[in-house]
Amino acid sequence: MTVAADLDVVLVDGYVDEPAHFGVPPYISTYPRYTAGALVDAGVPEENVTYYTIDALREERSRWLDVEQADLMIYIGGMTVPGSYVGGTPAEPDEVRELAWTANGTSLMGGPIRFGVGEENAGASEMERKDLDFDFLAMADIEAAAHDLVASGLEGFNNRYRDNEEIDRWAEQGAFVVEQHPNYPDYLIAEMETSRGCAYRCSFCTEPMYGDPSFRSARSVIQEVDALSDAGVRDFRLGRQADILAFGGDGEAPNPDALRDLYGGIREVAPDLRTLHLDNMNPVTITDYPEKSREAIKVIAEHNTPGDTAAFGLESADPVVQEQNNLLVTADECLEAVRVVNEAGGWRPDRDDDAPRLPKLLPGINLLHGLTGERPETYEHNKQFLHDVYDEGLMLRRINIRQVMAFEGTEMDETGADVAHANKQRFKKYKQEVREEIDQPMLERVVPPGAILEDVHFEYHQDGKTFGRSLGTYSLLVAVPGERELGRMTDVVITDHGYRSVTGVPYPLDVNAASMDELTAIPGIGSGTAGDIVVARPHDTLPEADVDLSRFLSI
Repeated sequence: MTVAADLDVVLVDGYVDEPAHFGVPPYISTYPRYTAGALVDAGVPEENVTYYTIDALREERSRWLDVEQADLMIYIGGMTVPGSYVGGTPAEPDEVRELAWTANGTSLMGGPIRFGVGEENAGASEMERKDLDFDFLAMADIEAAAHDLVASGLEGFNNRYRDNEEIDRWAEQGAFVVEQHPNYPDYLIAEMETSRGCAYRCSFCTEPMYGDPSFRSARSVIQEVDALSDAGVRDFRLGRQADILAFGGDGEAPNPDALRDLYGGIREVAPDLRTLHLDNMNPVTITDYPEKSREAIKVIAEHNTPGDTAAFGLESADPVVQEQNNLLVTADECLEAVRVVNEAGGWRPDRDDDAPRLPKLLPGINLLHGLTGERPETYEHNKQFLHDVYDEGLMLRRINIRQVMAFEGTEMDETGADVAHANKQRFKKYKQEVREEIDQPMLERVVPPGAILEDVHFEYHQDGKTFGRSLGTYSLLVAVPGERELGRMTDVVITDHGYRSVTGVPYPLDVNAASMDELTAIPGIGSGTAGDIVVARPHDTLPEADVDLSRFLSI
């Protein structure tokens, strides 16, 4: 029988994107951490567990030798919502199949990939369940399968879901694996699970396949944060849940005291954290329990870090689509929920320099197309809702517009991608209209010129500019003039706005060292004024200009 202590195990992270779980860099999902902990709990020494992201394997082919020689190779991945990504590229089905072919040892695959695989990771697609030539496919929890497979001597396992007592152990025991992530330690945010499953049954969503909500205790989550903090992680997102407001309650009603314990405890064990954000918040909870929700949102905004986003699953403002897909809130109800979050969480923290920062907590809107019952009027209903939000002076941190992925086991399996395909051209036109009419002016409202984004991490060069983001939920993409050293972090002051991104210059920008490109990026400074500033250097005081240069420049 295979002895656990003698096993060499390779974990390959192909990245996950689920309705309530994210793991594309700079995020690391719970799956590789919990699976590593399960392996250790089953007797595999920490030093025998090697973790690679799919991007790390792409960058260095010699690492595939570890995949080939491992006694056990575990692949974790799967996309059940479509997205576009900057920090990493999710594994495509052909790459996953190549991993199985390369591995000489036992191969195990799991994660949301169990729900289905398409020809590519994209919206408007239909997914099929495939094993992709692996020896084993975990049709329940990959971490439980890994534990039981090792305990059996690699003979097999029964598909099962892990319980909270196991996660209490595995979450702490697997924290060490973050140190093997390519982004560690400075640009890595840990996705944290507070619960999984959902009390509701929207037609397209895979989250109900995990059952009704199952909540972890605040103590368990805090202990996991403590272990990750000890391992060097300083950025966290409470993203693995269908509704953060329901934490510690009955699955529907908010429990402000439970959130106070959770957030306060995290702050206590990780006092030097840089990021504390969340993801999903159900607007129906706010409309059903307005006073408790308002109190809970105030608790979150008291403890979180600026730029936080509560993703609202409106999905469609069309009442016909809402009815046919079991959607939870009407457009009017969602608008009221947007008001509440703006009022309770949309304040900006005070800073000594008086420059505005991002609001503490704003709603984000998810709109999904290709649903059963979609019609031309659907697009007008959605645009009208967004215009109503904007015209009322409210703020949205982001608007996520995507097309459905149809999975077996959901009601959308009957409709498939037919509706999405039939409306492909209408969808593209409407999406562009939203970007022009709503996204850009909304972005100017959320981050006006002179606002400061802190700790922007430079990621890539393009067209003579350097692009980067701060860590956090739905981070803004920022472009600064010139090609700067990648991997560095700096504060950036905002100078201009695109549809989904912003332009800025490093803050504070030294007037005696700024380049022409940096100076002309500042609103109100043309090439003539910039040239005059450069010629007249050095300056003892800021030059006179038509704009308040102190918002952008320093001496």
